[in-house]
Amino acid sequence: MEIALAVLLVLSFPIIAIVGLVIAMGARDRARVLEQRFADFQKAQPAAPASAEAPQPPRRHPAPPSPADVPVEPAPPSLHQRRAAAAASVPPSPPPPTPPSTPPEPAEPVMGFEERLGTQWTVWVGGVALALGGFFLVRYSIEQGLFGPGMRVALGGLLALALIAAGEWARRKENLSGVGGLPAAHIPSILTAAGTAVAYADIWAAFALYEFIGPGTAFALLGIVAMATLAAALLHGPALAGLGLIGAYVTPLIVTTDKPNFWALYLYIAVVTAAAFMLARARMWRWLAVTAVAFGLFWTLPGLALLNQIGVGAHAFHVVAGFALVATFIVSDLLFGPDAAPGKVDPISSGALAAYMFGALLIVLMSRHETLALIVFIALTAAVVAIAWRTEAAAAAVPLAGVMVALMFLQYSVNANLEHLVLPSGPTAGAIPEPQHVFYGTHLALGAGLAALFGGAGFLAQGRSTRSLVPVLWAASAVFVPLAILIALYYRITRFEQSLPFAGIALLLAALLAIATETLSRREPRPGSAAAAAIFATGAVAALALAFAMALEKGWLTVALALMVPGVAWIADKRPLPALRILVGVLVAGVLARIAYDPAIVGLSNLGTTPVFNWLLWGYGIPAAAFWLGGHLLRRRADDVPARMADSAALLFGVLLAFLEVRHYMSGGDIFRPSSGLNEIALHVNVGLAIAVGLEWLRQRTGSIIHNAGALIIAALAFAAIVFGLAFVANPMIWPYDVGGGFFNLILLGYGLPAVLAATLALVTRGHRPPAYSQFAALVAVALALAYLSLQVRRTFHGPVLAVGPTTDAEQYAYSAVWLIFGVLLLAIGVALKSQAVRLASAAVVILTVLKVFFVDMRDLTGFYQAISFIGLGAVLMGIGLFYQRLLFPRRAPSVALPSPNPTA
Repeated sequence: MEIALAVLLVLSFPIIAIVGLVIAMGARDRARVLEQRFADFQKAQPAAPASAEAPQPPRRHPAPPSPADVPVEPAPPSLHQRRAAAAASVPPSPPPPTPPSTPPEPAEPVMGFEERLGTQWTVWVGGVALALGGFFLVRYSIEQGLFGPGMRVALGGLLALALIAAGEWARRKENLSGVGGLPAAHIPSILTAAGTAVAYADIWAAFALYEFIGPGTAFALLGIVAMATLAAALLHGPALAGLGLIGAYVTPLIVTTDKPNFWALYLYIAVVTAAAFMLARARMWRWLAVTAVAFGLFWTLPGLALLNQIGVGAHAFHVVAGFALVATFIVSDLLFGPDAAPGKVDPISSGALAAYMFGALLIVLMSRHETLALIVFIALTAAVVAIAWRTEAAAAAVPLAGVMVALMFLQYSVNANLEHLVLPSGPTAGAIPEPQHVFYGTHLALGAGLAALFGGAGFLAQGRSTRSLVPVLWAASAVFVPLAILIALYYRITRFEQSLPFAGIALLLAALLAIATETLSRREPRPGSAAAAAIFATGAVAALALAFAMALEKGWLTVALALMVPGVAWIADKRPLPALRILVGVLVAGVLARIAYDPAIVGLSNLGTTPVFNWLLWGYGIPAAAFWLGGHLLRRRADDVPARMADSAALLFGVLLAFLEVRHYMSGGDIFRPSSGLNEIALHVNVGLAIAVGLEWLRQRTGSIIHNAGALIIAALAFAAIVFGLAFVANPMIWPYDVGGGFFNLILLGYGLPAVLAATLALVTRGHRPPAYSQFAALVAVALALAYLSLQVRRTFHGPVLAVGPTTDAEQYAYSAVWLIFGVLLLAIGVALKSQAVRLASAAVVILTVLKVFFVDMRDLTGFYQAISFIGLGAVLMGIGLFYQRLLFPRRAPSVALPSPNPTA
């Protein structure tokens, strides 16, 4: 293997020289072509007509003037005047013939089936057929035993050379490539590609089938073929370049060994990558550069799981070499890279640098932050910053590098240290150093250095560019990286526990970002300066929120995230950037995810048992107020999705606060208790109806779609709790609940107050929602009131437990009397409100009472109660009828016409 490596290194230099020679030859050939075309163009021009003098008009000989007409001779003209007069006397020569204007290129004709079949498909299929024919010829010779193994390999090599020679001959005879002007497949490149494929197969057969050559020799030969293919691509075009590139990078997969040599592998990959990058730069084939970068990143993966055994040196060399080659040949406006497009950030330059940065990150993560891996990663990070400082085409690589730095510290912060978990205690406690403490100093220093690098460079880069995107990229990196490092180290060291030192660091960072914001705001406006200042201001708010979270208990982190919302919204109001409004939405989503993970905010054990004044009040109340303020600030400019997200979150947190406080109070602090009783359901119904009434009042003044939807949703949930909870799940007539005292009891809480709130909801929505909605709310109120009166009668006769005991005659009569009185009261209310719906509800209660008297009281009551039941019913019905006739629907008496007196009588 060492001999093969030496051979490869020796051969790589002449190959690179060949590549340079081919580039020069290509340039010379192109110059000759241009000269020939220019000569042909000159020959095709019509000969310019000889400049003949214009025919002079016949000279006239005027009569000599008389002496009287002879003017006084003026002064002789100057030389300039004589030249001007001579030029004016000469008739103008005809203008030189203008070369015929180049007609606009006609649109490329659409190729038909026959044309495509004849000019392209036949050539492509022919090339594939030639390659397969070579393979099949070898297989046939093997099956028939015509030749020995050595002859087969030799014939395969001759076939490959013949195809390559035919491709070169066809290239020099351009008439074989197709009819001029028609888009045909390039026959020379197809022939050369077929020969290259046969050469690959021939070398592989000599190695794998017949074992004529060892792994090192096969590796070197395949590499030479691949490099030669890349060099030939300068002449034959991109198709051959793709084939050569794939062959070069796939060669290590074809030739395998039980003892891999990663140094030899990565030296080979470096040579191939250098050739690919030079070819891509020479021919401006961006796709070739991207493909080479992708393969380079792919070849970082082998051996990552064995880094602790084999070391990181070879892998580190691979990413450093690839990064250096990218910086040399691919990055625009740097060293030998192409020119950058004006006014744009080049994605190829930034992405290629970031790709090798990602490879370095993988090495750091898989080696568990080995020292050399960290050094390489930090060096490449600094190089990215320096390159982006030098050329703006690679500016997008800076935030990508920042993300990778954050990922590195994130993995460091959450990586469980198993050695630390099994350390012995007692007298042997200090025998083994604790890994956590060993690594703290290094990563704290790295974190401080990287935060200073990104923060300082991001601030100093402001005002250097005329492109608005560049300062935004720098500012985003300057804010994101220090914050991410701070959070990662805070979690690694304290596990998000209270820490005043980290709170002080966060305050310092907030102050620095605030100073940067103020400095940028005072400068003269430059492209992107306003957006960069807004980003720095957002970072200052975030750092301040982190400082509060670190100084206080861990539940305050959620509160701090919520408090960032009005801060960012205020900045967005002053600096109307769409990204800031999107950031508000992201923060809202983050807080929602946090409470979904732990509704108790600080864990159930730390929630507390004090009613109202517990962690629910701070964990839900403060975010609700913060979201409301943030939505209010955002709506000053637009009622868009982020503003509505903030309003929705404010409403959600307020509703959850109310319901969870009820749950906390009724469960003794255990909000996750699975059971609920009549008292808790009753409180939830009251809270829901009260919130619905408040939202109805609020939406009529704000016109907010969020308040409108919230009022409907909360009312629907309250009505569902009434139907399923109060009527079935917690009905005291079904379940033996102790309802309490004679008047102030659970009946009043569960049925009386909800009836009043439902009636209030019906009144509030009257005229503001469809009539069916307010009528339904009124119907629910009537049903709850009737249920309350009935249960209260039951409580009077049976005590606190309503589900047991027989119904007496007096109780049965009391139901009828109470219902009848309630119906009359509803009638009076309907008349007062001029509401037909209420009057109809009164009629329904009266009809229900009539049915009860005739079908229940007639059967169950006896004696006095039966008689008084019917007498009372009859009297009330007569009174109601008289009321309707006299007041609601009075009829006028028909007028009687009196006979008029007869004047003649």
